[in-house]
Amino acid sequence: METYSAMREFADSWALLALVLFFLGVIAWVFRPGSTKEYRETADIPFRHDDKPAPPDSDDSAEATCHKEART
Repeated sequence: METYSAMREFADSWALLALVLFFLGVIAWVFRPGSTKEYRETADIPFRHDDKPAPPDSDDSAEATCHKEART
């Protein structure tokens, strides 16, 4: 039962602190200055070719077609 008690004490104190710090780090990363442009471009991907289909690739492989939108 000593192992359980030690693990429970660790989870109640240091693990909780580590998870809270990780959560705050993720929030800071998402709302960092300059990230708005990146997120806006990512959100507009479905609407890039809204008025006409995408132009055909010169390469006919299926892999190149799948990854065409990911290129910058």
